[in-house]
Amino acid sequence: MSVKEQARERRHKRIRKKVFGTAERPRLCVYRSLNHIYAQIIDDAKGHTVMAASTLDKSMREEGHKGNAAMAKKVGQTLAAKAVTAGMKKVVFDRGGYRYHGRIKALAEGAREGGLEF
Repeated sequence: MSVKEQARERRHKRIRKKVFGTAERPRLCVYRSLNHIYAQIIDDAKGHTVMAASTLDKSMREEGHKGNAAMAKKVGQTLAAKAVTAGMKKVVFDRGGYRYHGRIKALAEGAREGGLEF
């Protein structure tokens, strides 16, 4: 693991001390790689993932480049649509140790546009 990845892991652990998802307000967790972005809604009280969306989903396979802010926004909107149909409105945002900037910010804005509150 590189020094950069270790620093992100430390930041993520520091964030996770404070951010906890419950059944009423689950945690929206984000992971970003060079080519893709992944988001999942997690109920930490039960310890399982409720739903997930990423640029690897079948609905986004035919799209263009996956590692940009436009695709991150679509992932956020897709996840929000799934959550709203399941009856979830409020979530806690876990940025995963990444700076709230670029693709992370685009995903958050897409989720907000889709109907999630955080």
